[in-house]
Amino acid sequence: MPVLEPRPPLPPFTRETAIQKVRLAEDGWNGRNPEKVALAYTPDSRWRNRVEFVNGRDEIVQFLDRKWKKELDYRLIKELWAFEGNRIAVRYAYEWHDDSGNWFRTFGNENWEFDGNGLMQRRFACLNDMPIQEAERKFRWPLGRRPDDHPGLSDLGL
Repeated sequence: MPVLEPRPPLPPFTRETAIQKVRLAEDGWNGRNPEKVALAYTPDSRWRNRVEFVNGRDEIVQFLDRKWKKELDYRLIKELWAFEGNRIAVRYAYEWHDDSGNWFRTFGNENWEFDGNGLMQRRFACLNDMPIQEAERKFRWPLGRRPDDHPGLSDLGL
């Protein structure tokens, strides 16, 4: 088995390193590059995302490729909910539209478990889509990383 490069911050997490890990995950997903995002997960990572089960990096890449072809102009904010040892719980919201121009805000919670190298080995996500009007959007930064001065979920009342 190949030696994998550590992905700091590493467990056990402190409040500060857990917040940093959450922001790094948010930044990666906002970059919408499936191959790059998959490198944050162990080669045998296991996911549950809604009703879909994803196993390993190849399936992660396929899943994310499908996701971002459907969820256009995707913008995500994640927020730390809790942490202990090698586990982090987050809540998040993201906005996107479909190919017919219908806008949605998706709300979710994730539970993450990391290996000793800081790679995510398990991800369990529960999420729901809420239709919104384009005028109701709150995530309006240019595509890519959320600017540091953009409000987070709590600041937005979400």
